[in-house]
Amino acid sequence: MYKEWLKVILKSPLFQGMEEEQLNAMLECISARIVKYSKDEFIALAGDDFKEIGLILAGEAMIVKEDAAGNRVIISMLKPGDLFGEMAAFSGKSKWPSSVIAQQSCTVIFISPRAIVGQCEKLCVSHQLLITNMLSIISQKALILNRKVEYLSIRSIRGKIVYYLLEQYKHKGKKTFTLPLNRNELADFLNVPRPSLSREMCRMRDEGLIDFHRSAVKINNVEKLRSLAEL
Repeated sequence: MYKEWLKVILKSPLFQGMEEEQLNAMLECISARIVKYSKDEFIALAGDDFKEIGLILAGEAMIVKEDAAGNRVIISMLKPGDLFGEMAAFSGKSKWPSSVIAQQSCTVIFISPRAIVGQCEKLCVSHQLLITNMLSIISQKALILNRKVEYLSIRSIRGKIVYYLLEQYKHKGKKTFTLPLNRNELADFLNVPRPSLSREMCRMRDEGLIDFHRSAVKINNVEKLRSLAEL
C-alpha cells in the first residue's frame, strides 16, 4: 500500500532519519491512510472537524484563509513532502483553522496525531524519532507564520512586493527567477487587490527596477530594491 510512496514520504521532515524498511513498518503501525483529490477539490475545509495531519504525496495544494467579507489570503503553498495540519493537531482545537485546496490532482497520506505522540503498542524503534521530528517541524512552522506577519505589517503595496522579490532572490540565488505563485495567488498571499498589485509592478518596471513576463521576473538593481525595503 505504501511502497510506491516511500521515497516521497522519506523527503518529509517528519520521517527524517528513517530507512525505507523502518518507514514502511511505521506507516503500518500508525495506520496511515491515502486519499486522492481532484483539482480545486477541498482537502480540508475551515470549520470542519479536525482528525488527522496531512502529507502531500503528489500534486500541489494551498492553504487559504477567508475573512468575514469573503476575502481570501493564501497562507502557504504545498508540494510533495509538505505537511499540513500539524499546528492545529496539538493546539487543543478540534476544527480546521484554514482550508486546504488541491491546485491540481493530489494524493495525500493522513496520519492521526495520537499515532505520533501516543504510546506505541508495538514499541517501534523509530517512534521516538517521529516525535522529535514533529517538535522540530512545529518550531519551523512558527517561524514561517512569523514571516507571514512581517508581510502583513508592511503597509505599502510596493513594500510588500519588494520584500517578496528580495526573499525569492535570496532563495533562488539569481536575479532572474520564476515566481511560485501566479498573479492572483500572489495578490492573495500579499493580501492586496489584484489590480493594485499589477499596477505597482508595472510602475516598478517603468522605473527600471524590475522586468517581468508572466511569472518570470528579473531584478535589475538588487541594491536599489534593498534600499526600498529599508525605507
